[in-house]
Amino acid sequence: MPQRPAPEREFTMRFTSTPRGARLARRLVSHRLHDWGHPYTTPVNEMLTLITAELSANAVRHGHVPGRDFHLQLTLAEGTFRVEVTDTRAEKRPPASPPATDSLSESGRGLLLVAALADDWGVSPRLAAPGKTVWAKLHVRAQGHPLTHRVAPGPTDLDLLLTTASLLRDDLGSRPEDASHGGRRP
Repeated sequence: MPQRPAPEREFTMRFTSTPRGARLARRLVSHRLHDWGHPYTTPVNEMLTLITAELSANAVRHGHVPGRDFHLQLTLAEGTFRVEVTDTRAEKRPPASPPATDSLSESGRGLLLVAALADDWGVSPRLAAPGKTVWAKLHVRAQGHPLTHRVAPGPTDLDLLLTTASLLRDDLGSRPEDASHGGRRP
């Protein structure tokens, strides 16, 4: 197994394998990124928050084992953020590449979003116990902006990304400044 560089920054926490736990994971990653110098509305914060939301939701939906939590780790090392979400269900692994979805389908787009936003992503077995870790990487420049070598998503993918991002932004109280206005934006 390849060695990873020592992280410059690290955030690790266990969450209940529930929709509430997934929401909390997303919010705490956004807050942590803000604390690390990537404000809420920056591309890095928004992309990593969306990636975290999708990986956490998948852990809850597809990796849930009653009575077991999921684990989240966010690290920054050598200009690369890495989000890892670990659950205890080893037999339900995501596909190696995101499947094509029907335009009328109400689900199945999470990994498409992760693949479109992340520089790299994958699945690895959990080392110390049964389960798996789904991870995604995002390379950033020194100024805190993501590198721009990605292939631009097609129009339908872009519409989906924007809609999903706006839904995350509209979640009441998702950022501290929203709370001061009772969840309403000024």
